[in-house]
Amino acid sequence: MPEEQASKIIELNEDLIENNERLADRNNQILKDNKIRSFDVVGAIGAGKTALLETISERLSQKVKILVINGDVATRIDADRIEQHGVKTIQVNTGRECALNAFHISQILKNIDLTNYQNGVLFIENVGNLICPSDFILGAEKRIVIVSITEGEWVIRKHPLLFKFSDIAVINKIDLNDVVEVNIDKMINDAKDINPNLKIFTTSAKTGENISELIEALEI
Repeated sequence: MPEEQASKIIELNEDLIENNERLADRNNQILKDNKIRSFDVVGAIGAGKTALLETISERLSQKVKILVINGDVATRIDADRIEQHGVKTIQVNTGRECALNAFHISQILKNIDLTNYQNGVLFIENVGNLICPSDFILGAEKRIVIVSITEGEWVIRKHPLLFKFSDIAVINKIDLNDVVEVNIDKMINDAKDINPNLKIFTTSAKTGENISELIEALEI
């Protein structure tokens, strides 16, 4: 690739990220103005993002208004699952895009009545991916990164950026450790090495283990 062409591609990527950050800041301010707590939930396909949000929604929906934005390449399967637990969901199908970006969220915030969710909570379930979401912040107050032990004990070391820029880390599916036999302590230590400020929880969406502690950390 010619040097001039490569330079233009780098500049374009930098512009995209810079524009995304401006939109994310605007999204964040809109949510703050409406007193809506917000969480960007990231993780690979199969990590258990939807299952955890189902459990959280079921436990909190009688206490606080919840809106969930679900990002996926196609279908609204995850949104339908979560909606069964008494919360409103909005599906964003990204097609060929491998992550949500701040523009997607800005369009939703512009087109719904946010007064219905004042003093409530917004969860944004990103597209299942441990790479693409690291480039695009959405404007949420905090980011939650979810991995499962079935992804192997090196998954955190292999994807450091999401852990570096997250506030809460969840190591899910610990009920399967008798079968998978990974070193969960190693995964915890890897996360702490990457980001000493992370709040880390080991959970099972299936049995409910440590979900109460995770919810408490959300400070809703």
